[in-house]
Amino acid sequence: MFPALINATLETLYMVFGAGLLALLLGGPIGIILYVTAPQRFWANQSLHQSLGIVVNITRSIPFIILMIALIPFTRWIVGTAIGTTAAIVPLAIGAAPFLARIVESALNEISSGLVETGQAMGATPMQIIYKILLPEALPNLIRGLTTTLIALVGYSAMAGAVGGGGLGSLAYHYGYQRFDTMVMVSTIIILILLVQIIQWVGEHVARRVTRS
Repeated sequence: MFPALINATLETLYMVFGAGLLALLLGGPIGIILYVTAPQRFWANQSLHQSLGIVVNITRSIPFIILMIALIPFTRWIVGTAIGTTAAIVPLAIGAAPFLARIVESALNEISSGLVETGQAMGATPMQIIYKILLPEALPNLIRGLTTTLIALVGYSAMAGAVGGGGLGSLAYHYGYQRFDTMVMVSTIIILILLVQIIQWVGEHVARRVTRS
């Protein structure tokens, strides 16, 4: 089963980092919009802030397994199939995006308002404030938030594998559970634990280096 374990691990990494990248591209801008449109911000817009917040909260409240099933028509429309590792990336990314959006919003909220006011006093535009003040100041917390999201995606990917997504979850279900192979089950659990530990270590290491710099 060693070649199967290696292949399943690579599929899991493909799903996790592929979905993580898409979640960052989707959730990052949403988190920024939630921050800048909040009351007393420079682009305050209560209607947009509340509407977007409701959409984010609704998406976050849907269990991933239900979200994955509900998105089958959309996934099939995007990638041509609802089965496989590439297909699993679609619901994984959509499920992680609102989670990451809230993390981005929280990271930006921790920045002192005095820095924003200083930038405004110096004549910085809103976009300059976002890219030259807010994001650089929040970068360590943003990296930690992305790390947390990737770790959550490891668990989601295992769940996706059990319903046709491939990866370690599929291997554990079809060989470890259905065929009562304890060794396969234990091996997949150990690999998943190692993946989480490695992602956590790398994320903390990068965040500390960014903080020192």
